[in-house]
Amino acid sequence: MDDTTRGRLDAARAHYHEVQDVLSDPQVASDPVLLRKYSQELSEWQELVNRYDEYLGLTEEIETLKEMAREDSGDQAWIQDELAQVRARLDRLEHHIQALLTPKDPNDAKNVIMEIRAGAGGEEAALFAAELFRVYSRYAERHGWKTELLSVNETDIGGFKEIIFMIQGHGAYSHLKFERGVHRVQRVPVTEAGGRIHTSTVTVAVLPEVEEVEVHIDPEELRIDTMRASGAGGQHVNKTESAVRITHLPTGIVVTCQDEKSQLKNRDKAMTVLRARLKNLYDSTQAREIADERRQQVGTGDRSERIRTYNFPQGRVTDHRVGVTLHRLDDVLDGDIEEIIEALQAQEQEERLQEGS
Repeated sequence: MDDTTRGRLDAARAHYHEVQDVLSDPQVASDPVLLRKYSQELSEWQELVNRYDEYLGLTEEIETLKEMAREDSGDQAWIQDELAQVRARLDRLEHHIQALLTPKDPNDAKNVIMEIRAGAGGEEAALFAAELFRVYSRYAERHGWKTELLSVNETDIGGFKEIIFMIQGHGAYSHLKFERGVHRVQRVPVTEAGGRIHTSTVTVAVLPEVEEVEVHIDPEELRIDTMRASGAGGQHVNKTESAVRITHLPTGIVVTCQDEKSQLKNRDKAMTVLRARLKNLYDSTQAREIADERRQQVGTGDRSERIRTYNFPQGRVTDHRVGVTLHRLDDVLDGDIEEIIEALQAQEQEERLQEGS
């Protein structure tokens, strides 16, 4: 490890202990905003500092073993074997530390907004959209995260033409950002009497939650319409004009929310989605129309475009980006997608390391 890297790690370690001292201040501990801010900062540095402490411990162990070897101990074979093992651990640890030092996606720590839409396949695609929503809901539960519905457009037989929801939890975006794209399902639909296997698609868009201060929205550039909600949701929904449709005039982005009894709550949810979509548009590296920006994430929904295939007859799931195939479809549908996500995170980390080298 070079001196520059050691210097960065020493500075990180010192800063970590400074934040620990700040958190022990009674004034900070009694302020929920400050407590959350510094606790989050501490958690972001914790793994790096822990791995660096482990690295320093291994370097001391190596020096001790070298000293033992110089003393002409009778256990030279054992000492050399121990040295080889500790050095191998040190090399692996140094690689891990370099990865932790690699610049990360600035949105990784944020909550995530997910938009699932039925693509090719009609009712069957809508039914699988509902199953994908359950996958992510169960995945969130496994991590202790909260899922909040923002907008739902249901079909008559229980599928979703579209569902928009937020998953709240530290680091949710860093896990779920890889889900954006086209998901392909191959199975015999419940609506198919002939028992033939059909291929359908569902598109998933993934956006980090955006705070109000991150995106300025001029109220004069919004058209806000209210209406009676349609579809499932209880009789109260249709008695009052609780549904809200917000149009951002400069970009043409339209967001509709109708799932709350309160018009104000629906408006707040619609604004949450609008901020995320606008930030996604503004952060784009190229000037393009909003439709092109969204196609970059989810494609057109054609069967030939896919990031992942769920094959029900064979009970397998294949992620085509990293070549991972799991023969436990039921577990995946119950939210157990960690193995796939870890492979995608490792791929992203390797790419960032190569870019930084």
